[in-house]
This record gives sequence, C-alpha cells and structure tokens, in this order.
Amino acid sequence: MATILAANPYLVEATCGQVSWQEAVRRAIREPAVLLAALDLPADLCGHPQKLQSVTDQFPLFVPWEFVARMRPKQVDDPLLRQVLATDQESEPQSGFSSDPVGDNQAEVLPGLLKKYAGRALLVTTGACAVHCRYCFRREYPYSLVPKTPANWQPAIDYIAADPSIEEVILSGGDPLMLADSSLAWLVEQFNAMPHIARLRIHSRVPVVIPQRVCETMLDWLRSFRKQVVFVTHINHPQEIDDHLRAALQKLRQAGAMLLNQAVFLRGVNNDLFTQQSLSTHLIAAGVLPYYLHQLDQVQGAGHFEAAVSEGVKIISQLRAQFSGYGVPKYVAEISGQTSKRPLA
Repeated sequence: MATILAANPYLVEATCGQVSWQEAVRRAIREPAVLLAALDLPADLCGHPQKLQSVTDQFPLFVPWEFVARMRPKQVDDPLLRQVLATDQESEPQSGFSSDPVGDNQAEVLPGLLKKYAGRALLVTTGACAVHCRYCFRREYPYSLVPKTPANWQPAIDYIAADPSIEEVILSGGDPLMLADSSLAWLVEQFNAMPHIARLRIHSRVPVVIPQRVCETMLDWLRSFRKQVVFVTHINHPQEIDDHLRAALQKLRQAGAMLLNQAVFLRGVNNDLFTQQSLSTHLIAAGVLPYYLHQLDQVQGAGHFEAAVSEGVKIISQLRAQFSGYGVPKYVAEISGQTSKRPLA
C-alpha cells in the first residue's frame, strides 16, 4: 500500500483526513478506470465496455478517496471495492427484481415524504450520496421530484406538524448529511417546535466514507435537538472501520446520539460467519449496536449481490451462540406494503 499511497496525493490526503468533507465530495472518483488504476487492478475488471457504459449512464460510479484508502490494492475481491465498483453484471435482468422493491412509491404521502409504519414518517431530504453503493434499493428513486430546500420542504413539515400520531421523524435520502448544515439546522428547529415529535432518526453512510463530515457545525445542530437522536450508520464490513471513523463515532456519541448500525447481507462481501463476527466485534468496540442485517432488497441491477436466506439464518444462529444478545443483529427483510420488517431468524 505504501507504493500506491506515494504515487497518489489524493490517497495520502484521504488517509490523513486532511481535506474538508465538501472537498472530499468534490474530488470523489467518478470513473471506473480511475478507481481501478488507483488500486493497481486490471482495466477490464468491469466487463464489457458498452454494457458498463449503459450501467454508469443510469447509475454513475461515485466513491470518495477516503473510502478507497481502506481498500486493499491488487485485490479483485476486496469487499469494499465490490460494494462500489460498477460492472456489466448490473445490466443483466433478474427475475423478481424491480425498480422499487420496498414500495417507496406507494408509501409516499407527499413528494419526498413516506409513511410506511405507525408513528413514523420518513423525509427523503436529497438524492445526493457520498458513495454510490451498487446494491442501493433507491438507485431508481425519482429524486428529481424531491423537495431540496427549506421552502420546498414546508408542505412535508406542515403534514408532520398536523399529525400527532407521528412520534419519530427519519431523515433519509440519498443521504441527509450531504445537505448543508444550515439546512439541517433549520429542519431540527422545525421538529423541536413539535411537541409530539419525541425522536429524530438520521440514516447516513457519509461518516463511514468521509469521517470528517462529523464536524463542529454538524455537532452544533445535532446537540440543539432537545429530544432523542438516533443515528443509524451503514457499515457492511469491518474493514470499513478505521481510526478516523472511530473518532467520528465517538463525537456523535458525545453529542448525545444513540448509535445503531444497519448492514446489508451481501454475497462476496459479508456472507460468512467470520466477517459477521468481526463486524459485530468492531461495531461494539466503536460504541455502535448491530441493529439490523438486511436481506438484499431486490432492486434491478443488484442480483449478483444476493445471498440465500438460509445462509443468513445459519450465520445468525451461530452468532447467537457466541455473542451477548446486543451483539447479534436482527436478520430482516423489508417487504413492500407490510407494516413492519419481516424477521428471518
């Protein structure tokens, strides 16, 4: 890795956490060839060029150098690389896979506002992400229709304010932490003023791929929420957890957030007992509870990531024999139209 680092100043700066999160987003890798060259991997690893172009035209590759710095050079099966590298496999149609596998469209009560489960409302705050995970269940979500500014969010805010049954607001996306802190502070101010809102839940992968996103301006608005904050990270593999991420997670805990993790069960990434053991161990050591292990949502283009449910059931059973209960995630699937996640083990 030392030779690779020396040859690439972006990797050196990413490893040292030397740039702002905004700059990390700006300089993120957008071309498969650049990512492969950075890791000293063959240029043909992504498959047929024309099929690959069709894939990236629809769902571009996007990965920050901070995440690349945790990948192993010259390893075609690196579990972090596998999550983000676009390949021609995504162009192959899969039976049973669709553009909206979890029923987001039917759950939308206003543009960008989803209400699937009792007592909760989910606000799709932006279509932007700090990394494009190739298995993303919202890769075809109609983000162009989502409100993107405080003025445009007002109908959704009014809807939440008028419904006293909503106790928890979930900020999702895309990724809510791709928004400016001033916009997020405005949202927190609105929810602070609603007596029936008891919790704010934030789902984000940004601190995982760009740990410096957890900055003082972010912590200021997080601390300003006078009720409970639940912060849900998305970490699929223990290799994603480095010292920079541990420090960011510690700041979130010190700001009063409860930290939970949701992982996705991915073939070739974490569908083995050793990886799941290590992931739970590293999460707990970092102050994060393993919350959910999701069976892959069957979104078109992600079929090559699907692992058998029986495989997951076996792994969870083995984990239960080795960990305290809080160290074993709930293995679940999200089924379109159902009022809760479906337990699988």
